[in-house]
Amino acid sequence: MTARTAAARYARALIDVAAKESFDLDRVGQQLDDFRRLLEQNPSLMRLLVNPAVPAPRKRAAVAELTRRAGLATVVAKLLVLLAERDRLVLLPDVGAAYRDLLMERQNVVRAEVVTASSLPEQKLRAIEARLAAVTGKRVSMAAKVDPNIVGGLVARVGSTVYDASIATQLKKIRDRLTT
Repeated sequence: MTARTAAARYARALIDVAAKESFDLDRVGQQLDDFRRLLEQNPSLMRLLVNPAVPAPRKRAAVAELTRRAGLATVVAKLLVLLAERDRLVLLPDVGAAYRDLLMERQNVVRAEVVTASSLPEQKLRAIEARLAAVTGKRVSMAAKVDPNIVGGLVARVGSTVYDASIATQLKKIRDRLTT
């Protein structure tokens, strides 16, 4: 089993249990991210917790104490202690990412990235976001980027789907038709 697969399973279990026990799912995700940041900001603690030479019971006790002091929700604390017991804390960033993806899926939200040749006014961005929402049937969480190389138009990535309406691509298609 790959690390991503394992992380996705832990994330699914976390979101399922948190939903069943009526926890605030956004808060659960935030606490998971906060704990990950705590470990990232303390590299010596992270090295200790992922070091295979440190016995699992010591890791478990350390994580249990950290989660108690941080006042984390029981469902988050139990997951973190379980990861420590199984020597899988190295999966924490992937578990957090998988949890966010599952949460967005539950909330019927899809991520989109829109690339334009120049920055667009807010009203244009909102119109594009509304159009993408209509096409996908989901709410859209959109990020806008500027890339002058596309010349004009836009490129939208929604999940794994790419909508390329850039002038650069249109010019390339014309060139290809003329040269073949």
